[in-house]
Amino acid sequence: MSFDIRVSGHVKAVVEDTLPGLVADLVASGVTAQDPTLWGPAAEAEAARRLGWVQAVSVSRPLVAQIAELRAQFVAQGLTRVVLAGMGGSSLAPEVIARTAGVPLTILDATAPGQVLAALDGDEEGGLAQTVLVVSSKSGSTVETDSAKRAFEAAFRDLGIDPAERIVVVTDPGSPLDESAQADGYRVFHADPTVGGRYSALTAFGLVPAGLAGVDLDELLDEADATLLEVAIDSPENPALVLAAAIAGGSPRRDKLGLVADGTHLQGLPDWIEQLLAESTGKAGTGILPVVLLPVSPELERRPEDLQILRIVDEAAEFHLFGRHEGEILVSGSLAAQFVVWEYATAIAGRVLGIDPFDQPDVEAAKAATRGLLERRPDQPAPAFTADGVEVRVSDPALAASGTIAGALDALWSQLGPEGYVAIQAYVDRVHLPELAGLREMVAADSGRPTTFGWGPRFLHSTGQFHKGGPAVGVFLQITERTDIDVAIPGRPFTFAELVAAQAAGDAAVLADLGRPVVTLTLTDPQPEVLSLFEAAQ
Repeated sequence: MSFDIRVSGHVKAVVEDTLPGLVADLVASGVTAQDPTLWGPAAEAEAARRLGWVQAVSVSRPLVAQIAELRAQFVAQGLTRVVLAGMGGSSLAPEVIARTAGVPLTILDATAPGQVLAALDGDEEGGLAQTVLVVSSKSGSTVETDSAKRAFEAAFRDLGIDPAERIVVVTDPGSPLDESAQADGYRVFHADPTVGGRYSALTAFGLVPAGLAGVDLDELLDEADATLLEVAIDSPENPALVLAAAIAGGSPRRDKLGLVADGTHLQGLPDWIEQLLAESTGKAGTGILPVVLLPVSPELERRPEDLQILRIVDEAAEFHLFGRHEGEILVSGSLAAQFVVWEYATAIAGRVLGIDPFDQPDVEAAKAATRGLLERRPDQPAPAFTADGVEVRVSDPALAASGTIAGALDALWSQLGPEGYVAIQAYVDRVHLPELAGLREMVAADSGRPTTFGWGPRFLHSTGQFHKGGPAVGVFLQITERTDIDVAIPGRPFTFAELVAAQAAGDAAVLADLGRPVVTLTLTDPQPEVLSLFEAAQ
């Protein structure tokens, strides 16, 4: 088998209880046959136009030669640096593919001006003169991607370079981006419109940027092809059925899934799984919350009863024999096999949960709030208080009553119930503040509850759906920054600094309107000792 899954203890009992019904109902073959009735009448219309991913391998085969030919042309011109501007499903899969293959691919899925400048200026692989930009957007109207495209177009022209020679577009046929790109003479790869963004790993969205960066796409698709036979069979051995039962079954259900990459050669896979699961299942007050963990994270020592651990390893059978991971889910397999099995399992988990795994009804709320703030340009509300160069704003004055950062955090943790979780949302330049990701471990230890970490606005296209549409049990810690660095967005009346500020404020407002507690910490020091601030606050 190209994918192996092992379960034990509690989760084995859950699988044994849930799996027979999935087999009897012919769910696996139904997904393969693109049966839109599997998720109930309310989801049928959406499912009918979102199941093209089960045929992605055969549909994508003709793209491989086209991508290889274009890459050869670029390499012959000395264009060796590939930058991908895309959000969510348009960037997470190619990032995992490239990292696992050891191929350089610069990802721009941010609006922090410092990060935009870093992508424009280049890195060790070369500067803008050696750069090809892939602009990837299913809808063709994603504000982050459009803004990046505009910035790169202007930068290319400043160097005397025709953007049409350097920009490659991936989008659905007939999208606004497709129409403008065709008019401007850009190279355009059309994606399959019957595939939703988060299920698009093996479509043009995953393959074009990865292939242009130098990944062997034939090998990737061959691995996926081998796995398709395994997941289509209505059998208790079907790994997708077992995985779906393990993550979505049980009563009471463990609705938080701790994802641990433990010695695997696959790089960054939990981040891709996080988006697929959270955006697909986090709605109608239910869902599965992925929590990306380290092998030494606090949640593995003090395991909450509502947290199921899933460990990604290179040999699941070998780990299983050790017997040290009782009650966990162990999975192994090639990257393409992981893509196929997780897509099937997520869709099937949606059936188990009784929701539509293909829509994202709450994602638009933050986008609308951002647009409103950019149009009105209201003054930022005064902070509740300022301490150690950090401005503190809160959704409820009671959260700031202590007048200290430590007190505000304690007040936020006090809002956690027995099924609660903490979401850290960092709207900062992660190129220059990568250490901020270490805050997740500190908060998990301090709060005693599962903790997610998301770079903003990237997470809005991932766990953002769960935070608004899933169970109302989360508390939210926003980190923003004030910086003198800014980048203009040609043709727009706002800059990148104004855009990222509006995205943070807009999302905080939507969360507050839904009754979710929010504490926003704005870093005003240009060189903050971020982690030391939180160490002092604990």
